[in-house]
Amino acid sequence: MKIWRIGVLPGIAAIGLTIIARMLGSLQSLELAAYDTFMRLRPDEPIDERILIVGINEEDIRRIKQYPIPDGEIAKLLRTLQSYQPAAIGLDIYRDIRVPPGHDELASAFQDMKNIVGIKKVLPDISGMTVNPPLNLPSKQVGFVDTLVDRDGKQRRTLLGTLDLKDKWHLSLSLKLADIYVKKQGISWKEEDNKNEGYLMKFNSTKIPRFLSNDGGYISEDNGGYQTLINFRSNIKPFRIVSLTDINNKKVDASWIRDKIVLIGLTTPSVKDYTFSDTIKTQNIPLVYGVEIHAHVTSQLINYVLNKRPFINTWTEIWEYVWIISWGIIVIVLGRKIRSPLILIFSITGMIIFFITLSYFLLTLSLWTPFIPSLLILVINGFSIVIAAIDRYEENWRLRIQVQKLVINKTFDIIHNGPLQTIARMIKQVEENQEIYNTQNFLPELHQLNQDLRGVYKLVKQENFIESNTFYINQEQEIDLKKPLHEVLNQVYIDVFDRDFPCFKTIKINVVNFQPLNEKNLSAELKHSICRFLEEALCNVGKYAQNTTRLEISCDCKKGKNIIIVKDNGLGVDKVSNSSYQGFGTQQAVTLAKQLRGKFERFANSPKGTTCQLSWSIHKRWL
Repeated sequence: MKIWRIGVLPGIAAIGLTIIARMLGSLQSLELAAYDTFMRLRPDEPIDERILIVGINEEDIRRIKQYPIPDGEIAKLLRTLQSYQPAAIGLDIYRDIRVPPGHDELASAFQDMKNIVGIKKVLPDISGMTVNPPLNLPSKQVGFVDTLVDRDGKQRRTLLGTLDLKDKWHLSLSLKLADIYVKKQGISWKEEDNKNEGYLMKFNSTKIPRFLSNDGGYISEDNGGYQTLINFRSNIKPFRIVSLTDINNKKVDASWIRDKIVLIGLTTPSVKDYTFSDTIKTQNIPLVYGVEIHAHVTSQLINYVLNKRPFINTWTEIWEYVWIISWGIIVIVLGRKIRSPLILIFSITGMIIFFITLSYFLLTLSLWTPFIPSLLILVINGFSIVIAAIDRYEENWRLRIQVQKLVINKTFDIIHNGPLQTIARMIKQVEENQEIYNTQNFLPELHQLNQDLRGVYKLVKQENFIESNTFYINQEQEIDLKKPLHEVLNQVYIDVFDRDFPCFKTIKINVVNFQPLNEKNLSAELKHSICRFLEEALCNVGKYAQNTTRLEISCDCKKGKNIIIVKDNGLGVDKVSNSSYQGFGTQQAVTLAKQLRGKFERFANSPKGTTCQLSWSIHKRWL
């Protein structure tokens, strides 16, 4: 019961409290931080050559000497890029108003180039502002760039489709660019309202996973529109980035542009078109420009359709909680199976390392499993179980010390009442100047002294509790404890019953029943103690059960319990002694019962006789 109180019950409580904390969202920030760390630690992927970023940086702005970048410069850039025959161009720069000079040139470019996708903002920000699409650009060539930022200010999700305030459906810049690209491969994008799976976005039959409010480490997160988790490309330089000046001066390899997707955006901190993300590998601060986010999402969509590079997947809630609870139960079971605290510490430490490695490995395969709640349960339950194991180990040693004290006391009693008394008597004879060498009793007493001292050796040897598979039934005979326990106990019975005890001489009926016992988890030490229990119980009958005519010995496993019974019909236990003093055998039996977490009983029979019984449950964990 103590191991349950110290180890198991706190473990179950830890599982329950951790699950409640997760349901309340208290672990979300830690879970997302762990997710970011694992994502950054993933192996590097090659540069995605399907995408080129034209980043308008601070040097470009200084050269042009105007911001916002004028329409004429944008038009020139678009015409230059178009000359390289890209698959699609994404203009991640707002153009809802004229920015002279050169507006007519930009309007003309918009009309002539059918593979350009401009941007707009359809969801109002804190101030309630939205941004209209570019002037002179057809609506089918416009995608929104609204972003989803988590509570910690980091971006891990993207919005592919959403309703505006007028309930009109809009698609994102990344989705439109990916659609243009894969159409050249004979793959078309479509939307579908499936009764079983709900609203779906698909490229042919390839479904885009939709983010749900409790996916991964999120709890009750807003999942409005059509969202999905971003599987950021794992590389410090996931895409080629060139400047506007590089394009105008034609310092770019034509193969980087031809049949590729080109994204144009601002890559200077002064414009503040950036977000923060600890999920992406960066050289310095986790600052990611908006155009880079759109490149990651576009790359994710294209590579998912064409190369089966997976999205970040999660389990359903029920399987996530099965995963969490399972780790807690594994630790509890481990604590019940392993007895050594040191081995248990190494085992739990190894399990925690294995769990962290497994979680990371699964994320490299794009499967996000609950990490923080499982780790908390492993650590808390591991600590609780180790404390319980240490307490159990200390209790075991206390019981061993108690047994050794009993052996020492009995050894002293034997020496005091036997050899010391003989020696004292012989000394007295010498002091009285008797002719001791000629007396009739001197030589027999020396023989008796020799036997008594050998008896002390026998006792100490028999009561040696070092783990051994040998039980010494007498000085000449050993019993192999590797044999089935009921056979060993039968040998003990045969040997003891052959001893010259006065009360055995009156026995007329022996009822003996040695059936197999459940020996699961029984150590050699416990088997040794059980044999000693039976020997002491039989010796007590032989020494003290006067006028015994019937002896019953039973050894059996019934109803989940091992039971050993020695029953006689001699002088009752209440007649043997009127003292509450417990002899050596009784104290050993009580200690053994504690080790087995069982019960030792000795009671009077009716009308006379004594029953000595030891029982223990086969379902309990023994010391």
